Amino acid sequence: MGFKGRDKVIISTEQDDTVEAVAPVVVSASRRTDIPAFYAEWFVERLRAGYVRWVNPFSGTPQYVSFARTRAVVFWTKNPRPMLPHLAELDRRGIGYYFQFTLNDYDAEGLEPGVPPLRERIEAFHELSQAIGKQKVVWRYDPLLLAEGLTVEGAADRVVRVGEQLHPDTEKLVVAFAEIERYAKVRNRLRAFGKGCRELSPDEMRAFAEQLVAVAKPWGLAIATCAEAIDLSDLGIGQNKCIDDELLARLFPHDGELIRFLGPAELRHSLKDKGQRKECGCIVSKDIGAYDTCPHLCRYCYANTSERAVRAATGRQRSEGGLLV
Repeated sequence: MGFKGRDKVIISTEQDDTVEAVAPVVVSASRRTDIPAFYAEWFVERLRAGYVRWVNPFSGTPQYVSFARTRAVVFWTKNPRPMLPHLAELDRRGIGYYFQFTLNDYDAEGLEPGVPPLRERIEAFHELSQAIGKQKVVWRYDPLLLAEGLTVEGAADRVVRVGEQLHPDTEKLVVAFAEIERYAKVRNRLRAFGKGCRELSPDEMRAFAEQLVAVAKPWGLAIATCAEAIDLSDLGIGQNKCIDDELLARLFPHDGELIRFLGPAELRHSLKDKGQRKECGCIVSKDIGAYDTCPHLCRYCYANTSERAVRAATGRQRSEGGLLV
């Protein structure tokens, strides 16, 4: 075992090959692409097959990921509707799940050309919450950035307008401030796109947070930031764990295998995912998505190289039976 939560098992593939596979307790689906929106059927097919073939994006080395010991799946999405008919399959298998639902308002800027209109996404948020319970739907406003005509005050106003409609259907709001300069491909893409998109300075982050907290207090939501160095705890804003041991334990207390994996709360620091940034609070999981496979084509996305790369990858997926690799 490389580290806790990723035992190794031997599996047989559909080609009757015997291979070694990593067997995560928690699966992330996915930071790299929107599996619920575009690959829901693929996900269920692979769940039934018992494994997925994943390719390391840096080394190109293939790896098999077995679902044999999976107890929970964390879905990341901007459109959960295609996944809704398949959730009963996870329920039957006794696999827990919750959703990180990113719902921004950048329709005016055209930063998210592939997502449904705002109204449809708000309706989908309501549908998902009603179907699985608001405790399993985390609202993300990610990333928060500024642009020509979009000031700190304007950005806060947009979050508030959306939140007025969403807050009855969730327990938590997570805000992630844009990191444009960190990723050259994101920086270059946004510069070519125009509209003056930029990161918030630390002072602007605090000003945004103060405005948000002042208005959002009656909502009763927990508010947190995602992998941010800035400390806003004096405003009542925490630091999030997107793959969250506390939430998993609260949602699925009767899953003995999952609870044994999580262990006592005071010892869970050992579960921190060392593959993530220092500021990230997530516990260890295995992400099964692939870069360059998300047709949302969000201008700020670090996971897509270009629209051409996405078109080529999705073409390969169709020709290879819907696999992400």
